[in-house]
Amino acid sequence: MTQTPVTVLTGYLGAGKTTLLNRILTEDHGKRYAVIVNEFGEIGIDNDLVVGADEEVFEMNNGCVCCTVRGDLIRVVQGLMKRQGGKSAFDAIIIETTGLADPGPVAQTFFVDDDVKAKTRLDSVTTLVDAKHVLLRLSDSREAREQIAFADQIVLNKTDLVSEDDLKMIEARLRRLNPLAPIHRAQRSNVPLDAILGRGGFDLDRIVELEPEFLNPAHGEPGHVHDEHCDHDHGHDHHHHGHGHDHGRDHADSAHDEDIKGISLRLDRPVDANRITRWLNDLLALQGPNILRAKGILDVAGEDRRLVFQAVHMILEGDFQRPWTDKDQRYSRMVFIGRDLNEEQLKAGFEACAA
Repeated sequence: MTQTPVTVLTGYLGAGKTTLLNRILTEDHGKRYAVIVNEFGEIGIDNDLVVGADEEVFEMNNGCVCCTVRGDLIRVVQGLMKRQGGKSAFDAIIIETTGLADPGPVAQTFFVDDDVKAKTRLDSVTTLVDAKHVLLRLSDSREAREQIAFADQIVLNKTDLVSEDDLKMIEARLRRLNPLAPIHRAQRSNVPLDAILGRGGFDLDRIVELEPEFLNPAHGEPGHVHDEHCDHDHGHDHHHHGHGHDHGRDHADSAHDEDIKGISLRLDRPVDANRITRWLNDLLALQGPNILRAKGILDVAGEDRRLVFQAVHMILEGDFQRPWTDKDQRYSRMVFIGRDLNEEQLKAGFEACAA
């Protein structure tokens, strides 16, 4: 059965989600989208702004898409899927969440319901960020920090309203929250659509395909995370190094977003299958609500293929992918993005899984 891809658009109030959605619906790309719009209150506002007569727009007026309304989202998606194959068939689904939504439960929906999981696949989560106001949002909004941390890609919007120096400083802040997501600069949400649609951010095969990006971009490249294997001496604290930037220019105290950070771990020895499975299951059971995203490629002792996994809060999925080759340097690497994570404990737990 062909699975219909789903893209989740998230971002804080006023970041430009509806502008981007309208672009997706009106540009000449030859595809048809079903749209789920979610707004607070009994009367939706954004639905009146969404254009595109050929698209089906389904509105959920029961507030934030979260655990309490996940059943409603499942019913809407199931209703959409019944239309596939007829005159109302479509190529993909786009979910625009409210500006105050945590995208985690939305993503989980596509893993917890068997019917939805069989007929759809979560392609990626795209988070829009208002460059003009993001520093203030990072200081006063946990939702804004989590939306950024959860993203597969980030659209840094309204870049014409701030200076180049401020943009570089903002991007450094965003990468501290999320070292995995590429950042696309945009004005009036004019990001190329192929940068955010069909990205396969939740596809395990895609993780392997993008392996050099995922594992760790080169020093100086966007998203580079420093660890003991880095050639530069940064004191192993990859969330506070300066790289020559004057972070004192921040308009808001960066300490506010230090509760969320990305932690990169590497092990150059094979891991024991039972130990790593037990450790990950225990870790997610105990700290799942605080682990927004996790991805990893593991070298399992006695196994010729790479074990690729990802986690969304407490939901973990993994599979053996392509074999290691003679040219490969075998290693295990994982990245955790979450709240209040203890890097030393994670490192010790990971190292204890060595075969």
